[in-house]
Amino acid sequence: MPHVLSPAGETLVALLVALAIDLAFGDPSNRYHPVAWIGRLLAAGTRWLCRGSPAALLSGGAVVTIGVAALAGGTGALVSALAARLGAGGPLLEALALTSLLSFRGLAGAARSVAADLGRGDLPAARRAVGYHLVSRPTAGLDEGHVASATIESVAENLTDSVVAPVCFFLAGGLAGAAVYRVINTADSMFGYNTGPLEYFGKTAARVDDLLSFFPARIAGLSLVAGAALAGESARGALATLRRDRCRTESPNAGWTMAAMAGALGVALEKPTHYRLGAGALPTVSDIERSVRVLRAAAAASLVLMVAASLVGRKLLGLSS
Repeated sequence: MPHVLSPAGETLVALLVALAIDLAFGDPSNRYHPVAWIGRLLAAGTRWLCRGSPAALLSGGAVVTIGVAALAGGTGALVSALAARLGAGGPLLEALALTSLLSFRGLAGAARSVAADLGRGDLPAARRAVGYHLVSRPTAGLDEGHVASATIESVAENLTDSVVAPVCFFLAGGLAGAAVYRVINTADSMFGYNTGPLEYFGKTAARVDDLLSFFPARIAGLSLVAGAALAGESARGALATLRRDRCRTESPNAGWTMAAMAGALGVALEKPTHYRLGAGALPTVSDIERSVRVLRAAAAASLVLMVAASLVGRKLLGLSS
């Protein structure tokens, strides 16, 4: 079939349609969700290879992480090759594949679910919801302020993981790039911890995720400053807190978005014994909805920035035709 648009135009259409599908319908059930399939493959590899000496654990983690990433990247490349043969229908196929690698509506919905539980005064349900949907830390002993904090921290950090980085890698490397990123990020969230055998098994996933998320996290952090202004929050506070507190987290990337969000809302985001970002009090339930509004505006700002950068890059490299 003939192509109606230029390659750059087809990429942009696929991206916009993917975002529209995500906003309209959210995530599919785990049975049909490629990221859930990725998680099951990673879990199976962990059961098989997470054992033995530190050297065996390190190599086993590398095999699982790189192997699943290669499989996902290859699948993405095959889908893109098929899309190229479909002509005008190709961008729709790519959009259907890409939307499964994004999670904006799901992220906002999870945050609002926690807020709804807190709003009803059901702290145990809020603890369960934030632990199930958003964070991996223990939540059974969290008070209301720390439940709200964990929720807002996840909203901020997942602007990078669930929106900005997948879009960055799609624009730079097509579906293959976005799929590889999603595998690495999922692997890091599953076993990139400094505890027990995972200290060695998850090292490859953790280090590669730090590397791949480096630029997207900074784009996301600065987009949150713009998003704060667009949402009627404090852009000045976001920028000041970003500059002061971005290095207080163990991750070289998470602090960029969490500090910016803390400053935008004028609250403190705290993981006890690990970090405290921002100079205000702990957030309340109403601050969760404020964070979602900032997230929405920041996502729009980051999209404009990334698409513009992609178009300029294609032009400079002679790839726009």
